[in-house]
Amino acid sequence: MRILYGVPGEGMGHATRSKVVVDYLLKKHDVRIVSSSRAQRFLNESFPGRVSEIEGFHMAYKNARVDKFKTACSILKNAKGSLRSNFLKYMELSKTFLPDLVISDFESFAFWFALQHRLPIISIDNMQIISRCNLEFRIPRQEKENYWIAKSIIRAKVPGCRNYLITTFFYPEIKKQPTVLVPPILRDKILARKPSRGNHLVVYQTSESQDKLIGDLQALGRETFHVYGFNRGEHHGNVILKTFSEDGFIDDLASCKGVICNGGFSLISEAVYLKKPVCSIPIQNQFEQFVNAAYIEKLGYGRHFGKMASDSIAAFLYEIERFHDNLAGYCQDGNELLFQALEREMEKL
Repeated sequence: MRILYGVPGEGMGHATRSKVVVDYLLKKHDVRIVSSSRAQRFLNESFPGRVSEIEGFHMAYKNARVDKFKTACSILKNAKGSLRSNFLKYMELSKTFLPDLVISDFESFAFWFALQHRLPIISIDNMQIISRCNLEFRIPRQEKENYWIAKSIIRAKVPGCRNYLITTFFYPEIKKQPTVLVPPILRDKILARKPSRGNHLVVYQTSESQDKLIGDLQALGRETFHVYGFNRGEHHGNVILKTFSEDGFIDDLASCKGVICNGGFSLISEAVYLKKPVCSIPIQNQFEQFVNAAYIEKLGYGRHFGKMASDSIAAFLYEIERFHDNLAGYCQDGNELLFQALEREMEKL
């Protein structure tokens, strides 16, 4: 079977989990990928000759929050050039590769390609849970606008798919069919690790503008923090800044006693799988991250805070033993449930 796989370029979580699925599909099928930005470069290194570069849109951030105005301005400014570039890529693909199936990880180019060629589409992502399930917590007043914006975008992004395979570490009631909830997609390097419990905490921040971070962590002098996201190697007493290395990061993650991060799904999922308590400070105006953080607290796997502060981290550490106990009951059989659900859908074609 010929498969076109669409992967967005915003954030690396989509790319790393899509790589797992593409690796699996390539055992039996011919797969081509469309993606943009860092995700395209990452996937092209893993699958040379199979990745086409398209133009995507990107979020603008300021002080650990999504800047809605700057994001909208950026999209509008680049829209004409992006549309032209993507139209040329569309024409090229139409001549060289006509798939039997399209899979979209919340990516629009592949979705529209499928519509134009009347091809079946399968959605694989975590975002659809906001639209297709009943969230089991009260949405705060200050988050309701972000909720409706997120829900509207998600509904419009890839509507009418053959099925929606939603990856998740929590399981709310499904309200829209067809929908299948499956455990998070995990990298082989994560699945292969046997976790241990050291004395350090892993800190991962996607925004480099958090200049208060080092000071907040230094205030907790009895703890050791391994910090990723500033992309430099420095020692500041109990705070160790590290340049990114996949193997080094996984080593730190597998051996830490807890994780402090934003609300990104991929890292939280890996932490939960490795049974690491999570202190989540979601990026503001990004409702998907708010949902992940809210469920971390609801399930008793960690804490959810609105902003980074030493008092918040201290409160998380005070309860860390309870979080370890709750995580002891989490189990996941690798990626098998996702692969089984995907195979069932493909057998129907």
